[in-house]
Amino acid sequence: MSYQVLARKWRPKSFETLVGQDHVVRALTNALEQNRLHHAYLFTGTRGVGKTTLARILAKSLNCETGITATPCGVCNACTEIDRGRFVDLIEVDAASNTQVDAMRDLLDNAQYAPTSGRFKVYIIDEVHMLSKSAFNAMLKTLEEPPAHVKFILATTDPQKVPVTVLSRCLQFNLRQMAGTSIIGHLQNILGQENIPFEPTALHLIARAADGSMRDALSLTDQAIAYGGQTVKEAEVRAMLGAIDKSYLYQLLNALLANDGAGLMAQAKIMEERSLSFEGALNDLAQLLHQIAVAQTVPDSVADDLPEREILLDLAQRIPAETLQLYYQITLLGRRDIGLAPDEFAGFTMSLLRMLAFTPNDGGARTATITGKAPIASAPKAAALSQTAPAATMQVAQPIAAPYNNAENVTEPNQAASIQNSSSSTDNSDEIASASPFNGNWRGLLDQLKLGLARNLALNSELLSYDENTLRFAIQEKDKGMLSPMYQDKLAQALQQYFGRKIRLEFSVSGSDANTPAKQVAQEKAHAQANAENAIEQDGFVQALINDFGASIIPNSIKPI
Repeated sequence: MSYQVLARKWRPKSFETLVGQDHVVRALTNALEQNRLHHAYLFTGTRGVGKTTLARILAKSLNCETGITATPCGVCNACTEIDRGRFVDLIEVDAASNTQVDAMRDLLDNAQYAPTSGRFKVYIIDEVHMLSKSAFNAMLKTLEEPPAHVKFILATTDPQKVPVTVLSRCLQFNLRQMAGTSIIGHLQNILGQENIPFEPTALHLIARAADGSMRDALSLTDQAIAYGGQTVKEAEVRAMLGAIDKSYLYQLLNALLANDGAGLMAQAKIMEERSLSFEGALNDLAQLLHQIAVAQTVPDSVADDLPEREILLDLAQRIPAETLQLYYQITLLGRRDIGLAPDEFAGFTMSLLRMLAFTPNDGGARTATITGKAPIASAPKAAALSQTAPAATMQVAQPIAAPYNNAENVTEPNQAASIQNSSSSTDNSDEIASASPFNGNWRGLLDQLKLGLARNLALNSELLSYDENTLRFAIQEKDKGMLSPMYQDKLAQALQQYFGRKIRLEFSVSGSDANTPAKQVAQEKAHAQANAENAIEQDGFVQALINDFGASIIPNSIKPI
């Protein structure tokens, strides 16, 4: 027997084996079980999602010799003939090849005759949007009031081109694009039954290339089996698809983070020598940056079984959020403009060099010493504005020896966010050169740290007290959701880099109002806004306009300079 391609061999023959269209299967199953049958159905969706397959299963359900059922037997004459494409009362029409009105009239003339062997005469019209306007008009009357023995099943990839007069006469079901997990699971099942070895990462590549089409996924799997000699391996699938090995992308990002222009260009040159698609590389880089951004915001969303999980989480901590967004935007612009470049390599490398040029420099590592054990007091409720420039440091008032008594401690001793102090930390601190001792100005210190998304945690934390190697913070109950282990770890690492030694962080949740940097900034903005409004209202020229011409100040139009 000749070889049958996977897409045909494993074509679903019942509603139970149909993958990824549960919403449509449920509606049709209920209609069949309750015998609420419509005379015309319209299935819409992109290529390879199961429109024609669903139409054939519905035809079997209507004509099965066991009766109208949602579970056709699959063994009676009607079921087997429909599976083989030889059932005389199932008429499949390709509208793309029969667009004219004459072909539609011939079809409708035959519709009046009773079915030869089945219960219903079923017409499946594929790509129905390709029919001419005259052909649509010819079928309207029959479509609205067909003979009792006729059922129409229409399928299209472009429902916008179907006249509304036709749409209103049909039950319309939109078939969704297949989720990647559904495609991978179906391929694993098929390859397992075919006894073909495969690597799960190879199936991820096929599912991504299929772009939601199960038929495309099966065709690519057939191609991968032929390419790999009865095996489906990641390296061979990448070569077949021209996909980019993610190790290249990781090395590019590492070079960017290290500000290594020579290494960046050397890696791009290696990709050119291996004839990789640079447009595909930019597309894959955009997908990788998206994964990293999601990992930064919701670390738990990264699947535990994802092969590159550790790499993604590492990059999520190392790349500041604002830099990551910049990389993503440059990548999208590079994809858009690569066709305008002299060649793909030039367009790709210019995108990389643009990322390098716009990446903020750290300006070298900073070191400072925490001198003594100086507890911190709460600042005044409203921060006074200087006439010339903001104060360089916050005033240290009466001491607070420990965190709030009513605070709930949320930091465990072994929590990942705490960077433990070693027994030799005191000796290490003596070796650190200090440009300016830390005097408790937490807000001023934040201006010198690159924290990314962890900045929100730092801005909403009040520094209660500190000693040589430990900083103690209070955070309000409403903000305790910011106490993500990843953000705490990011903050601790930034402080460790700044001070040049290990720093331990302790957080406690407080029910009282905390004097955080975020609150201080808000108070200063409110104070500046009030001063600006007062200055405008008392300005002589403004008063003259109001008094002489009846002018009025537009609310919310005054902004401080």
